[in-house]
Amino acid sequence: MTSSLLDRLNRLDRRWIFLAMALAVAAPILLQIGSDETPSPPTQRLFDRIEKMPEGSRVLMAVDFDPNSSAELSPIALALTRHCCLRRLKIYFVTLWGTGLPMIDSIIKTVVQSEFGDGARPYKEGDDYVNLGFLAGEAIAINQLTSDIRKARSQDVRGISLDSLPAMEGVTSVKDLQLIINASGGFPGAKEWVQYAGTPYGIPLAVGCTGVQSTQLFPYYPDQLVGLVTGIRGATEYETMLAAKYPKPYAEISKRPASLRGGPQRWAHRLMIALIVLGNGIHVANRYRRTSHS
Repeated sequence: MTSSLLDRLNRLDRRWIFLAMALAVAAPILLQIGSDETPSPPTQRLFDRIEKMPEGSRVLMAVDFDPNSSAELSPIALALTRHCCLRRLKIYFVTLWGTGLPMIDSIIKTVVQSEFGDGARPYKEGDDYVNLGFLAGEAIAINQLTSDIRKARSQDVRGISLDSLPAMEGVTSVKDLQLIINASGGFPGAKEWVQYAGTPYGIPLAVGCTGVQSTQLFPYYPDQLVGLVTGIRGATEYETMLAAKYPKPYAEISKRPASLRGGPQRWAHRLMIALIVLGNGIHVANRYRRTSHS
């Protein structure tokens, strides 16, 4: 590093660094540059399990989060719901959070109705999916679902009796379902599903969670959890696998919200690493110059 270059770097206005960071974040957003991620074993294991489930298998989708954590959890829930629909599984939506109802509505509108609501075999409410809505009681609600769903909820969110819905034929409790997927934003959420449904009754359980919550849940994998999708990174991994398996239309970046969010994150991280390396290089060069002049 020449002396003149080192002098310029020492006098560099930090506002240039702020501008570089702004460009690193803004450019991928404006140009829609996404990112792919190599799937981690917990994410891969859940993808493989859903991929192998026979058509018509039943999945409980427990949407236990609110708008505060939707930035991390909505992409996970969307990707998992999309995969279930691609495999033609029956989906039973429920939430233990009063603020979770809009999240369910958004998932159904974005994926089930918009992407699978038309065509030769459209997904029909009551036939292929059921929205049970909000259940109060936290762990008590889970206990009710594992003993008798109709004691917890006798109607769906439209007010239609569960007994009249074709999707509810042969379903008396969650034990009649082949998989529970919980998109968990906190309490009540993943731990309660593990303690009151998955572990005591041996019901396969998978979780999508925030990055902060993941440290509390990794001890449950792989014994109590058949899969674990963590934060935006995990959602990007799942979207990468969906794009590889179903390139039409899921290779399109517009169908991959987590990948779109991961693009700015990736380039910002690269810039931070470059700045750290550059800063340490300048520090070493300054020390060498002081030593050589003494």
